[in-house]
Amino acid sequence: MAINRKVKQAGRYLLGLFYIAAGINHFISPDFYIPLIPPYFPYPETINILAGIVEVCLGVLVFFDKTVTYACYAIIAMLIAFIPVHVYFVQVDSCIQGSLCTPQWLGWVRLVVVHPLLLLWAWAVSKIRS
Repeated sequence: MAINRKVKQAGRYLLGLFYIAAGINHFISPDFYIPLIPPYFPYPETINILAGIVEVCLGVLVFFDKTVTYACYAIIAMLIAFIPVHVYFVQVDSCIQGSLCTPQWLGWVRLVVVHPLLLLWAWAVSKIRS
């Protein structure tokens, strides 16, 4: 029983660290993220900054018992809001020159496997009780 609890807590803290690191990366490598934002969204630089701020804040909130559930629900909402980015990436054959260029199948894996797993991870952490 104690091992199961430790695994759940590790998943929680890894989730928080994952989003803190991802958010910081928006500021370290904006030239990576900005081209991934579909051209039909205005102000891609602002979107990148806001995404970074939100990811860092939500990652921090995962660490606190009083806010973990809300933070996870907000992460889920954020990931849903990011779906157009993944769809756009597939639409451009998973290659944006100067940013991210992968085999097209990998773009599909990100959209239909990795993204849902991230949603599931946040949902699972939201169900952890102290």
